[in-house]
Amino acid sequence: MKKYLHIYKSELMSNLQYMLNIVFRLVNFLLLIFIFMNLWDYIYDNPNELINGYSKNQMIWYVIITEIIWGATDGRRYCRKISEDVKGGNIAYMMNKPYSYIGYSIASHLGETTIKTLISVIVGFAMGLFFLKDFPVLTLPAIVIVIISSILAVLINSLLVTFIGLISFIIEDSNPIFWLYSKMILVLGVLFPIEYFPGIFAQIMKYSPIYVTCYGPAKLFVDFSYSTTVEILLSQIIYLCIAWLMCHALYMKGVRKLNVTGG
Repeated sequence: MKKYLHIYKSELMSNLQYMLNIVFRLVNFLLLIFIFMNLWDYIYDNPNELINGYSKNQMIWYVIITEIIWGATDGRRYCRKISEDVKGGNIAYMMNKPYSYIGYSIASHLGETTIKTLISVIVGFAMGLFFLKDFPVLTLPAIVIVIISSILAVLINSLLVTFIGLISFIIEDSNPIFWLYSKMILVLGVLFPIEYFPGIFAQIMKYSPIYVTCYGPAKLFVDFSYSTTVEILLSQIIYLCIAWLMCHALYMKGVRKLNVTGG
């Protein structure tokens, strides 16, 4: 674990030198939040009206949290990097290192995105407070739980994106698969809570990555309850284990394939 923390810290310190690039990347985040603030402001005629159990302020905070979590992975760039490592042969060089390629890739990438995520949190919360003049009522234990759930969500999403990138062992380019995955998360997870979908479809979504990578942390933030906490955290832990096993199995299959073909 120490070596992965060292990798994470090294990337974190390295990216502090490129703050201007991080700031420019936040422009897209700001535009999205501003657009969805206006969208929900238009949909809700009355700020106190409830639609599927959510007030206008809750919906806007929901989108802010899901956008922050989704942006924390920076999945498109990360998936492309994994795919290029596989196709370019760099992964063969990494196999002989005294650490797991999967652990190294995730630790390195999260080190790159941490500063951007922290700035997104500050900017997103500042925008929410400025426009809504309201903040969800959360106790200190609830805040800690939301943070833990958000970290688990980012780790799960990172593992799932890693798995998609490693599919390049099997097909030539895994980026189209990531495109489908990202659009599913964006449309069905980032923009709308599960409660907005029909009953049967909503039940199916509870078993999908959407529930543990987007909906869970955002739901706890806008409408916290301990009964929901147990369900969400348990689902996230199970998903985290499954996602890691999937990545490990696909990686080992790729390693055997490289060893047979001589790299």
